[in-house]
Amino acid sequence: MTSADTEQPSTGTRVQAVILAAGLGSRLGRDLPKPLTVLRDGRTILRHQLDALQSAFGEDHSVTLVVGYNAGHLMLAAPQAGFVQNPYYATTNTSKSLWRALRVSGPGGVLWMNGDVVFDPAVLDHIAEAIHADQSFVCVDTASVADEEVKYTVDAHGFIDQLSKTVTGGLGEAIGINYVSAWDKPTLIEHLARCDDNDYFERGIETAIAERGLKIRPLDISAYAAVEVDFEEDLARANLRCVPVPPSDAVPEMSA
Repeated sequence: MTSADTEQPSTGTRVQAVILAAGLGSRLGRDLPKPLTVLRDGRTILRHQLDALQSAFGEDHSVTLVVGYNAGHLMLAAPQAGFVQNPYYATTNTSKSLWRALRVSGPGGVLWMNGDVVFDPAVLDHIAEAIHADQSFVCVDTASVADEEVKYTVDAHGFIDQLSKTVTGGLGEAIGINYVSAWDKPTLIEHLARCDDNDYFERGIETAIAERGLKIRPLDISAYAAVEVDFEEDLARANLRCVPVPPSDAVPEMSA
């Protein structure tokens, strides 16, 4: 039986958000966790994400950070958030960080994002309807299909079929903002637990689709800017596309 065969449970209106921030982020070449990288308006990537969540959902949301590398800096930077530790951050990938967060989440669906994605805050307004309808989705950009990014294909009904960096004939890129419904969450938790330590969370989504018929919608956000920051050139692109030019008297945020 799949999630389509029975009615999904009621979830209320409060949005649970998870930010995956445990990794080393070594490719950017900084000592602090990547979410504490300062953008051109003086805010960190993390603060950019937290501000966007606050703007979109107000008091009707909670935030949990999955932390590992230099966790104390992140905890100081976001004292209002909840925290889940991934003590094996150096030897595991995002499948295990997301698994740790989902299994201790409250009732209802969960919105999650990678800790290095910088985006137009309007993205969250765009996806709010699907969140409140409790429909599982992966945000995608159909305007770009780079070889090194996570790509996707769809089945005959338009739901996600394949989702990985090795997909051939991808229709677009997954940008690192996703939602799992209350009903689909236990299935995703099960499949994340079965992932290899070095798997990205997308592997858990793929096996849940293949083995349990999970229905994940690709939600097109191509009209809005979103950049995952892995390298300096990504940071420059994120600043240019997603971050407003700061006023001349702006003071950079302390990154703990």
